[in-house]
Amino acid sequence: MQRITTHLWYDKEAKEAAAFYAAALGNGSRVTSVTSISGTPSGDVDIVHFELLGRKFQAISAGPYFKLNPAISFHVICKTKEETSALWAKLSEGGKVLMELASYPWSPMYGWCQDRYGLSWQVVLNEGDVPRKITPVAMFTLGANGRAEEAIRFWTSLFPGSAPGNLMKGPDGTLQYGSFTLMGDEFGAMDGGDKHAFGFNEAVSFMVPCETQDEIDELWAKMSADPKAEQCGWLKDKFGLSWQIVPAALDALMTSGDAAQRQRVTQAFLKMKKFDIAELERAAKG
Repeated sequence: MQRITTHLWYDKEAKEAAAFYAAALGNGSRVTSVTSISGTPSGDVDIVHFELLGRKFQAISAGPYFKLNPAISFHVICKTKEETSALWAKLSEGGKVLMELASYPWSPMYGWCQDRYGLSWQVVLNEGDVPRKITPVAMFTLGANGRAEEAIRFWTSLFPGSAPGNLMKGPDGTLQYGSFTLMGDEFGAMDGGDKHAFGFNEAVSFMVPCETQDEIDELWAKMSADPKAEQCGWLKDKFGLSWQIVPAALDALMTSGDAAQRQRVTQAFLKMKKFDIAELERAAKG
């Protein structure tokens, strides 16, 4: 299996947001492709592939159905005070500050904000040997509070190249912060208490590419916990987090042919809950 891709849902701003993030973060960050598909329940939609500090993202403009919130945020490690201040200024401008950029026990410079498009960022100064990187962090709130460690152990049991990392617990046993890897990429999770009004939704999901139908079938059986959320390769796990279990060849099926092929593949997968690789390939061939 290939690496997991972070997927972001926007109303109409996917292209604009991706270009903004690539410019703000720099260091090789870039938009790699934009594909438009038609005939979806949202009408014509844009699918944007981009990379930020080496991490793969995909964004879609598909209507105002899901709203980004701080339940999933993105830690960005910066190496100097100047870099930290500059990035904070760009990401927080026109957005909402959740914790002011300041000195805290865990970092000499740290700030938490939602940007102008609603995506949540935690900007952290670390002048040590930690490489500059982005880490998605899941905050467990509402009914999921207290389940962060359980989720880490469940997720790392599913994928090769995955393992729990350092788990820092509070006096009450909840997870203050836990690091872990999934298929070689670093993630984080923490229990956030019951005071927050936000929780996981489909605005942020994680795409897992599978080479074979057996891989899709196995992950689907282990992960899907809400039949009502199953649609077009999407599922919700028992913690409420959204995933997309997709054929590794899906991007090629959607981009290698002409508009007619994209339309056939689109109409085929819109009828599916769990993806059927053979049926998608038949649709591509017409």
